[in-house]
Amino acid sequence: MKTALTLGFLLLLAMWYLSFLATRLDRLHHRVETSWANLDVLLQKRAAVALEIAHSDLADPASSMLLTGAAYQARDADIQSRSMAESGLSGALGLLLSDGQGHATELEQALLRELSFLTEKIRIAIAIHTDAVSSTQMVRKKLVVRTFRLAGTAPLPVTYEFESDVL
Repeated sequence: MKTALTLGFLLLLAMWYLSFLATRLDRLHHRVETSWANLDVLLQKRAAVALEIAHSDLADPASSMLLTGAAYQARDADIQSRSMAESGLSGALGLLLSDGQGHATELEQALLRELSFLTEKIRIAIAIHTDAVSSTQMVRKKLVVRTFRLAGTAPLPVTYEFESDVL
């Protein structure tokens, strides 16, 4: 009788642990999805601001064309080519901003401030997303999670190359 109670208790404890782990993993996947959604919105805003800068008098015609192409490519890129497109936009913005902007009007200065503000928010969003991905990957590497397939059919979250760029 005592052995059956002990066995029942251990089985109940194991079921609770698996349930706890599955719930934690679900929350971590949700955290990855929401952090990516937030990062995606910020990147789309950055592309929109880049387009506004490209259409302003801040950029010469060649820089404007380069920036416009990079911004549209970043906005329309699918998930496989997103890293390259975002890195291209970062590079185009870096080239434009390195030229010096002493002749900028008040409106153009406001665009540059908005771009700077967005860049800081993107850096924070990247850090949050990277942390969420690494936490999820760490839990998914556990033997218990792999053995009992607690992740279900959820894809393994990944970080993208542009997240390590200096924006």
